[in-house]
Amino acid sequence: MTEELQQGLIRISDDVVATIAGLAALETPGVAAMSGGISEGLAKRLSGRNAQKGVSVEVGQVEAAIDLRIVVQYGIPIQEVGRRLQDNVREAVENMTGLNVVEVNVKVEGVAFKDEETEEAHRVK
Repeated sequence: MTEELQQGLIRISDDVVATIAGLAALETPGVAAMSGGISEGLAKRLSGRNAQKGVSVEVGQVEAAIDLRIVVQYGIPIQEVGRRLQDNVREAVENMTGLNVVEVNVKVEGVAFKDEETEEAHRVK
């Protein structure tokens, strides 16, 4: 986003929008984690951009489009999590940046089971 004022320009980078979207997504009930995939995970580890794992954005002058890849918690209806996620991310990005979010696409790449999370956390004593 670029906004010309009498004092100068204001630009919001793609990374800032991706970070806002990622944090809003993780705060959404039913989202267990963000999914980055193997190639994206390696690229982000090398570039130090783990805050935007599972988030892709396209930012224009006044609009943004956001793609999210998530893992949902087992037992919660996926369509409800998806709709809530779209609303939360849209609201957070629009409120913080002033950009109009034209789309929030959600791809569910996995399901997290509570027993697996607990078992892995206590695997080694």
